[in-house]
Amino acid sequence: MAISLKSLKSTTRENPPITLIYGVDGVGKSSLAAEFPDAIYISTAGERPPNDVDLATPGDVTTYEDLKNIVGDLLSEDHDFKTVIFDSLDGLEPIINAETCARIGADSIGSNDKGSPAAFGQGDVQGDVEWGEFMDACAQLTERGIAVVLLAHPEIKRFDSPVTDPYDRYQVKLRKRAAALVRERSDIVAFLNYRVSLKSKEVGIKKEVTHAEGGKERQIHLTEGAGFVAKNRYSMPDAITYRKGKGFEELSKFFPAPAGVAA
Repeated sequence: MAISLKSLKSTTRENPPITLIYGVDGVGKSSLAAEFPDAIYISTAGERPPNDVDLATPGDVTTYEDLKNIVGDLLSEDHDFKTVIFDSLDGLEPIINAETCARIGADSIGSNDKGSPAAFGQGDVQGDVEWGEFMDACAQLTERGIAVVLLAHPEIKRFDSPVTDPYDRYQVKLRKRAAALVRERSDIVAFLNYRVSLKSKEVGIKKEVTHAEGGKERQIHLTEGAGFVAKNRYSMPDAITYRKGKGFEELSKFFPAPAGVAA
Protein backbone atom coordinates (compact mmCIF):
# COMPACT_ATOMS: atom_id res chain seq x y z
CA MET A 1 0.00 0.00 0.00
CA ALA A 2 1.37 3.41 -0.96
CA ILE A 3 2.08 5.92 1.80
CA SER A 4 -0.31 8.87 1.69
CA LEU A 5 -0.49 12.13 3.64
CA LYS A 6 -4.26 11.55 3.75
CA SER A 7 -3.82 8.68 6.21
CA LEU A 8 -1.48 10.19 8.81
CA LYS A 9 -1.42 8.68 12.28
CA SER A 10 -0.27 9.98 15.65
CA THR A 11 3.09 8.78 16.99
CA THR A 12 1.73 8.95 20.56
CA ARG A 13 1.56 5.48 22.13
CA GLU A 14 -0.88 4.57 24.87
CA ASN A 15 0.71 1.20 25.62
CA PRO A 16 2.22 0.61 29.05
CA PRO A 17 6.02 0.50 29.00
CA ILE A 18 8.70 -2.15 28.81
CA THR A 19 10.66 -1.29 31.96
CA LEU A 20 14.16 -2.66 32.58
CA ILE A 21 15.21 -2.43 36.24
CA TYR A 22 18.74 -3.30 37.31
CA GLY A 23 20.69 -2.61 40.47
CA VAL A 24 22.99 -3.95 43.14
CA ASP A 25 22.12 -7.05 45.15
CA GLY A 26 19.38 -6.59 47.75
CA VAL A 27 18.49 -3.05 46.72
CA GLY A 28 14.84 -3.95 46.05
CA LYS A 29 14.49 -4.69 42.33
CA SER A 30 11.97 -7.50 42.88
CA SER A 31 10.07 -5.51 45.50
CA LEU A 32 9.72 -2.58 43.11
CA ALA A 33 8.61 -4.86 40.26
CA ALA A 34 6.03 -6.52 42.53
CA GLU A 35 4.37 -3.13 43.07
CA PHE A 36 3.26 -3.13 39.43
CA PRO A 37 -0.43 -4.17 39.31
CA ASP A 38 -1.69 -7.77 39.03
CA ALA A 39 1.68 -9.25 38.12
CA ILE A 40 2.71 -12.72 36.99
CA TYR A 41 6.29 -13.62 37.94
CA ILE A 42 8.32 -15.60 35.38
CA SER A 43 11.59 -16.74 36.92
CA THR A 44 14.77 -18.48 35.88
CA ALA A 45 16.61 -20.96 38.08
CA GLY A 46 17.91 -19.40 41.27
CA GLU A 47 15.74 -16.27 41.14
CA ARG A 48 13.09 -15.71 43.79
CA PRO A 49 11.19 -12.62 44.99
CA PRO A 50 11.53 -11.55 48.64
CA ASN A 51 9.68 -13.70 51.17
CA ASP A 52 7.20 -10.92 51.90
CA VAL A 53 6.15 -10.71 48.23
CA ASP A 54 3.37 -13.03 47.00
CA LEU A 55 3.12 -13.34 43.21
CA ALA A 56 1.45 -15.77 40.84
CA THR A 57 4.04 -17.80 38.94
CA PRO A 58 4.12 -20.68 36.45
CA GLY A 59 7.50 -21.75 37.88
CA ASP A 60 10.98 -21.53 36.46
CA VAL A 61 11.57 -21.17 32.74
CA THR A 62 14.35 -23.60 31.79
CA THR A 63 14.12 -23.75 27.97
CA TYR A 64 13.36 -21.37 25.11
CA GLU A 65 10.27 -23.46 24.41
CA ASP A 66 9.06 -22.81 27.99
CA LEU A 67 9.53 -19.09 27.39
CA LYS A 68 7.61 -19.12 24.11
CA ASN A 69 4.79 -21.18 25.59
CA ILE A 70 4.16 -18.95 28.61
CA VAL A 71 4.36 -15.74 26.56
CA GLY A 72 2.10 -17.31 23.92
CA ASP A 73 -0.49 -18.14 26.57
CA LEU A 74 -0.35 -14.61 27.96
CA LEU A 75 -0.95 -13.22 24.47
CA SER A 76 -3.70 -15.63 23.40
CA GLU A 77 -5.57 -16.71 26.54
CA ASP A 78 -8.03 -14.77 28.69
CA HIS A 79 -6.50 -13.73 32.02
CA ASP A 80 -6.46 -10.88 34.52
CA PHE A 81 -2.72 -10.18 34.60
CA LYS A 82 -1.75 -6.57 33.98
CA THR A 83 2.03 -6.96 34.42
CA VAL A 84 4.57 -9.61 33.40
CA ILE A 85 7.84 -9.75 35.37
CA PHE A 86 10.85 -11.58 33.92
CA ASP A 87 13.49 -12.34 36.57
CA SER A 88 16.18 -12.17 35.42
CA LEU A 89 17.56 -11.24 32.01
CA ASP A 90 20.96 -12.67 32.90
CA GLY A 91 19.14 -15.87 33.89
CA LEU A 92 17.41 -15.93 30.49
CA GLU A 93 20.68 -15.31 28.66
CA PRO A 94 21.99 -18.94 28.70
CA ILE A 95 18.54 -20.17 27.67
CA ILE A 96 18.44 -17.78 24.72
CA ASN A 97 22.08 -18.52 23.87
CA ALA A 98 21.34 -22.26 23.78
CA GLU A 99 18.51 -21.65 21.29
CA THR A 100 20.80 -19.57 19.08
CA CYS A 101 23.51 -22.24 19.17
CA ALA A 102 21.03 -24.98 18.30
CA ARG A 103 19.72 -22.95 15.35
CA ILE A 104 23.13 -22.18 13.80
CA GLY A 105 24.87 -25.41 14.79
CA ALA A 106 27.35 -23.78 17.15
CA ASP A 107 28.91 -25.43 20.19
CA SER A 108 28.81 -22.19 22.21
CA ILE A 109 27.77 -18.58 21.76
CA GLY A 110 31.35 -17.34 21.89
CA SER A 111 33.02 -19.89 19.64
CA ASN A 112 32.05 -22.35 16.97
CA ASP A 113 34.83 -24.90 16.67
CA LYS A 114 32.35 -27.74 16.14
CA GLY A 115 29.60 -25.85 14.42
CA SER A 116 28.64 -25.02 10.90
CA PRO A 117 31.46 -23.31 8.95
CA ALA A 118 28.94 -20.79 7.67
CA ALA A 119 28.17 -19.74 11.25
CA PHE A 120 31.77 -19.66 12.52
CA GLY A 121 32.26 -16.82 14.99
CA GLN A 122 28.72 -15.56 14.42
CA GLY A 123 27.19 -16.52 17.78
CA ASP A 124 26.89 -13.01 19.18
CA VAL A 125 25.60 -11.57 15.93
CA GLN A 126 23.15 -14.44 15.38
CA GLY A 127 21.93 -14.03 18.97
CA ASP A 128 20.23 -10.82 17.87
CA VAL A 129 17.56 -13.03 16.27
CA GLU A 130 16.42 -14.72 19.50
CA TRP A 131 16.83 -11.59 21.63
CA GLY A 132 14.86 -9.71 18.98
CA GLU A 133 12.09 -12.33 19.13
CA PHE A 134 11.95 -11.98 22.91
CA MET A 135 11.73 -8.18 22.77
CA ASP A 136 9.11 -8.44 19.98
CA ALA A 137 7.05 -10.61 22.34
CA CYS A 138 7.46 -8.03 25.12
CA ALA A 139 6.22 -5.33 22.73
CA GLN A 140 3.22 -7.49 21.81
CA LEU A 141 2.38 -7.84 25.50
CA THR A 142 2.37 -4.05 25.91
CA GLU A 143 0.15 -3.73 22.83
CA ARG A 144 -2.34 -5.89 24.68
CA GLY A 145 -2.18 -3.40 27.57
CA ILE A 146 0.16 -5.47 29.77
CA ALA A 147 3.18 -3.79 31.37
CA VAL A 148 6.47 -5.68 31.08
CA VAL A 149 9.16 -5.50 33.77
CA LEU A 150 12.61 -6.95 33.04
CA LEU A 151 14.90 -7.46 36.03
CA ALA A 152 18.67 -7.73 35.71
CA HIS A 153 21.82 -7.71 37.77
CA PRO A 154 24.56 -5.13 37.20
CA GLU A 155 28.22 -5.34 36.40
CA ILE A 156 30.91 -2.69 36.44
CA LYS A 157 32.69 -2.30 33.11
CA ARG A 158 35.04 0.19 31.56
CA PHE A 159 33.39 2.63 29.17
CA ASP A 160 35.62 3.93 26.40
CA SER A 161 33.99 7.27 25.70
CA PRO A 162 34.94 9.02 22.45
CA VAL A 163 34.87 12.43 24.21
CA THR A 164 36.49 11.73 27.60
CA ASP A 165 39.08 9.48 29.18
CA PRO A 166 37.82 5.93 29.85
CA TYR A 167 35.93 5.36 33.10
CA ASP A 168 34.03 2.57 34.89
CA ARG A 169 30.24 2.47 35.10
CA TYR A 170 27.40 0.16 36.04
CA GLN A 171 25.59 -1.54 33.20
CA VAL A 172 23.27 -4.48 32.62
CA LYS A 173 24.99 -7.85 33.08
CA LEU A 174 24.56 -9.28 29.59
CA ARG A 175 26.79 -9.89 26.60
CA LYS A 176 27.48 -6.63 24.79
CA ARG A 177 25.16 -7.02 21.79
CA ALA A 178 22.30 -8.44 23.87
CA ALA A 179 22.57 -5.62 26.41
CA ALA A 180 22.51 -2.99 23.66
CA LEU A 181 19.47 -4.56 21.96
CA VAL A 182 17.47 -4.85 25.19
CA ARG A 183 18.30 -1.29 26.25
CA GLU A 184 17.28 0.03 22.83
CA ARG A 185 13.95 -1.80 22.85
CA SER A 186 13.04 -0.85 26.44
CA ASP A 187 11.02 2.29 27.13
CA ILE A 188 12.57 2.76 30.57
CA VAL A 189 15.99 1.64 31.78
CA ALA A 190 16.06 2.27 35.54
CA PHE A 191 19.17 1.90 37.70
CA LEU A 192 18.28 1.29 41.35
CA ASN A 193 20.97 2.07 43.89
CA TYR A 194 21.63 3.44 47.36
CA ARG A 195 22.37 7.13 47.76
CA VAL A 196 25.82 7.60 49.26
CA SER A 197 27.60 10.83 50.22
CA LEU A 198 31.37 11.11 50.56
CA LYS A 199 32.82 13.11 53.45
CA SER A 200 36.46 14.11 53.86
CA LYS A 201 38.14 14.70 57.20
CA GLU A 202 41.57 16.12 57.92
CA VAL A 203 43.49 13.74 60.16
CA GLY A 204 46.93 15.26 60.01
CA ILE A 205 49.12 17.75 58.26
CA LYS A 206 48.21 17.63 54.55
CA LYS A 207 46.42 14.33 55.11
CA GLU A 208 42.74 13.60 54.59
CA VAL A 209 40.63 10.46 54.77
CA THR A 210 37.35 10.02 52.95
CA HIS A 211 34.43 7.93 54.17
CA ALA A 212 30.92 7.20 52.98
CA GLU A 213 27.76 8.29 54.77
CA GLY A 214 24.12 7.41 54.19
CA GLY A 215 23.56 4.31 52.11
CA LYS A 216 19.99 3.73 53.29
CA GLU A 217 18.01 5.97 50.95
CA ARG A 218 17.39 4.31 47.59
CA GLN A 219 17.04 6.11 44.30
CA ILE A 220 15.62 5.07 40.93
CA HIS A 221 17.85 6.71 38.31
CA LEU A 222 16.00 7.33 35.06
CA THR A 223 18.48 9.29 32.95
CA GLU A 224 22.06 8.34 32.24
CA GLY A 225 24.83 9.48 34.54
CA ALA A 226 28.59 9.11 34.41
CA GLY A 227 28.50 6.00 36.60
CA PHE A 228 25.54 4.10 35.15
CA VAL A 229 23.34 3.47 32.11
CA ALA A 230 19.73 4.68 32.27
CA LYS A 231 17.07 6.22 30.03
CA ASN A 232 13.38 6.89 29.61
CA ARG A 233 11.00 7.96 26.84
CA TYR A 234 8.53 9.83 29.05
CA SER A 235 10.23 13.08 30.16
CA MET A 236 10.69 11.62 33.63
CA PRO A 237 12.91 13.26 36.28
CA ASP A 238 16.56 12.31 36.52
CA ALA A 239 15.89 10.27 39.67
CA ILE A 240 13.07 9.36 42.04
CA THR A 241 13.55 8.45 45.69
CA TYR A 242 12.28 4.89 46.17
CA ARG A 243 10.04 4.37 49.17
CA LYS A 244 8.83 0.79 49.44
CA GLY A 245 5.19 0.53 48.44
CA LYS A 246 5.29 3.84 46.58
CA GLY A 247 7.62 3.04 43.69
CA PHE A 248 5.03 2.19 41.03
CA GLU A 249 2.83 5.04 42.22
CA GLU A 250 5.65 7.53 41.61
CA LEU A 251 6.81 6.03 38.32
CA SER A 252 3.36 5.60 36.82
CA LYS A 253 2.68 9.34 37.00
CA PHE A 254 4.72 9.59 33.81
CA PHE A 255 3.62 6.70 31.56
CA PRO A 256 0.38 5.03 30.35
CA ALA A 257 -1.09 2.63 32.91
CA PRO A 258 -1.72 -1.04 32.11
CA ALA A 259 -5.16 -1.82 30.72
CA GLY A 260 -7.84 -1.63 33.39
CA VAL A 261 -5.67 0.34 35.88
CA ALA A 262 -6.81 3.83 36.79
CA ALA A 263 -4.25 6.48 35.88
